[in-house]
Amino acid sequence: MNNYRMIIQYDGTKYAGWQIQGDQKTIQKEIVKAIKIVLKEDVNLIGSGRTDAGVHALGQVANFRTDKEIDLFKFRFSLNSVLPDDISVISINEVEENFHSRFDAKRRTYIYLISQFKSPFYKNYSYFYPQEIDLEKLQVLSRLFIGKKNYSSFCKKSSEVKNRYCEVSNVSWLKHADLIYFKISADRFLHGMVRAIVGTLLNSLKLENPEEYINQVFISEKREAAGEAVPAKGLFLYKVEY
Repeated sequence: MNNYRMIIQYDGTKYAGWQIQGDQKTIQKEIVKAIKIVLKEDVNLIGSGRTDAGVHALGQVANFRTDKEIDLFKFRFSLNSVLPDDISVISINEVEENFHSRFDAKRRTYIYLISQFKSPFYKNYSYFYPQEIDLEKLQVLSRLFIGKKNYSSFCKKSSEVKNRYCEVSNVSWLKHADLIYFKISADRFLHGMVRAIVGTLLNSLKLENPEEYINQVFISEKREAAGEAVPAKGLFLYKVEY
């Protein structure tokens, strides 16, 4: 059995997320459909993680197995010809048969974009937030998220996972040109976690004791204690490391 790994980029604006969900339009569903057209067979496409509705990806990783020997250059060209314009396979290579995009991933990195002035070119890919942002203060506060912690307060209540511990290895803020970039890396992420963290950090800037506020959010282990989640359109799955 041959196992193929792909790196995929997509604009999630028109999709209900990565994972196949019945009749809804999803990224995974579109790619599986395209592969069937090219290979003339159904495959089990395994993604490194589930991105939510409206979330984009610069480096989603997925793999599938087939008995067929694939001409990688020809297959990628054919697949991209069939896929919608807002989904693209940017690379494909053969990997070991036991490689699993989700379970073998060691670290995932997301970025979140914030724009501080109204722009028609940023509206689908960033959160318009015209209020003052103290990046130095956010950088200091973000250190409170480093390490292995219980992220129950930062995931959607509907999350069905039993283990809500995640180990965050890096958090940073950067302003470049007209955009503010939030970047976070961890071994795993819960449903809605990044958007809740960004919302909580922005909310903390309005408070007299922001560190105490963030610590109390962690202690409560209740989603309502954290800040409101920022919009999905500013979130990108940046890369997955193995």
